[in-house]
Amino acid sequence: MELIATIRDMTRFSETVRQKDQTIAFVPTMGFLHEGHLALMEKALTCADHLVVSIFVNPAQFGPSEDFSTYPRALEQDLEKCRKIGVSAVFTPTDEQMYPPGFETYVTLENLPFHLCGLSRPGFFKGVATVVTKLFNIVRPHTAVFGEKDFQQLTVIRRMVTDLNMGIDIVGVPIVREPDGLAMSSRNKYLTPAQRPHALLLSRCLETAENAVKNGERDAGKVLDLAGDILATGSDMRVDYLSLCDPETLEDVALIQKETLMAMAVWVGKTRLIDNRVLTF
Repeated sequence: MELIATIRDMTRFSETVRQKDQTIAFVPTMGFLHEGHLALMEKALTCADHLVVSIFVNPAQFGPSEDFSTYPRALEQDLEKCRKIGVSAVFTPTDEQMYPPGFETYVTLENLPFHLCGLSRPGFFKGVATVVTKLFNIVRPHTAVFGEKDFQQLTVIRRMVTDLNMGIDIVGVPIVREPDGLAMSSRNKYLTPAQRPHALLLSRCLETAENAVKNGERDAGKVLDLAGDILATGSDMRVDYLSLCDPETLEDVALIQKETLMAMAVWVGKTRLIDNRVLTF
């Protein structure tokens, strides 16, 4: 496995692979790797000859009061996990390389970022779209793999790749959950033992909503009320958003007439958790 620290060396690696008519799959991460990340890598390994993983905590997607400085980092452990799974190269650029002095070019989308997480995190998807575009230009993958836990991010990236004719196959991987049902996240480490049972209410309310829809409920408002009642049983919790929306446009729906995304962001203490499920019937 190669450890690549500069943009120049990363582009050289990719050029060498492409000159051999071999393919590259790419998994961008912010590190502190868990089983969810490893599931992305396992999928990516089936998609191409080589797997490149980036580890970069992107400052452009954090707001002024968010956890950029305290976001968990564990590079040596991350590298060992990458070695064991069979990664070809790990790219670890610095902030200064990705955003040098004078940097002022950003990628924005008109509508998708202004739903769900984008309502309370202005600028977040501008930062995501920009860093992913830069990484795509540097790594030059044939395929990129993202998790469905960040469903809005996956939707934004698919739209961006299509609109800008990037020619990259975007693959989504289902949410990986811990044994108790909590969606895996690097931020789960922030939860205290006392908060953990309340965090599990997120997956419970998704199950409640799914059961209601399968039992014939089509009124989105009523389904949201059922889910909200589950969340209301927790303590030290604050709902950022709870939405039923079209999985392609992320627009809220009033009636559930086809596959519909239930998505939520909930603060448990000082930890912001997200979860989602596509409801079918």
